[in-house]
Amino acid sequence: MASSPRAFIRAITQSSRSHRTHASHCSSSAQRSSTLPTSIIAYDASRLLYSLMPHRCISTSSRHFQAQPATVPRPNSASSLPSATPAKSALPPQPGSANLKAGLSDQPKKQLDESSSQIDWTTSFHGLSDAPFSKEAADVLLKPLNPNDVEIKPDGIIYLPEIKYRRILNQAFGPGGWGLAPRGESTVTAKAVTREYALLVHGRLVSIARGEQDYFSPEGIPTAAEGCKSNALMRCCKDLGVASELWDPRFIRKFKAEHTREVWVEHVVSKKKNRIWTRKGDEVSYPFKESKGFGV
Repeated sequence: MASSPRAFIRAITQSSRSHRTHASHCSSSAQRSSTLPTSIIAYDASRLLYSLMPHRCISTSSRHFQAQPATVPRPNSASSLPSATPAKSALPPQPGSANLKAGLSDQPKKQLDESSSQIDWTTSFHGLSDAPFSKEAADVLLKPLNPNDVEIKPDGIIYLPEIKYRRILNQAFGPGGWGLAPRGESTVTAKAVTREYALLVHGRLVSIARGEQDYFSPEGIPTAAEGCKSNALMRCCKDLGVASELWDPRFIRKFKAEHTREVWVEHVVSKKKNRIWTRKGDEVSYPFKESKGFGV
């Protein structure tokens, strides 16, 4: 160690100059340090001594760095944290939750024997337009409608009840002389049942139509399937000329003018008023009652 304080300070000053020259690479501090006053040199020496202490480190560079906050690694939520919701288990299907679009599994069975005595009506068109019906049968099918048989819906659409189509077919071909054969499986959507049927008369195909019927709950699907069959029958009869007046605009206008009326009604439960169609002489049925309309 140096023998006097002045020699000790001189040694520290030289070490400080060497340190400043080596650390400051972005400025000309080494060139300026030779001209600094003794007080500044002493100050730098004290800073150097302080920097040797283990609890702190001071840089003499002219650049300033901002301390970055310490980052704490976050745990992996997918692996380390417990799941908020339990895993879904394989539960048995609830009633009414089955895939309705899959159908009713009522696909007609294929015929094993493809001989002429056993015809596969799911694909065959056997006998279509083979020969006309007899004059007696044609007169029954093409007979003009009796206005007393025609009904009207509240929205103004006129129609012939389904049972009367069956009566006409029985009169023309005899009971057992006609029938409906399904052409495929029933299709069940979220609101309706549809299926394609073929009308057969005396062993030959005469018409094909797809029936449809709405339903409001799964419990009503069987009833809708039966209504779908009746709807297909009415559409098939259109090809035979049965009740063809129902698609004639002039007949519709004349029938509504002579046999129907439009009245104001009030819903018994909701008290809402509306206008509906009904036949002349028929009373308004529940859940409606006849009203005088708005503002009357």
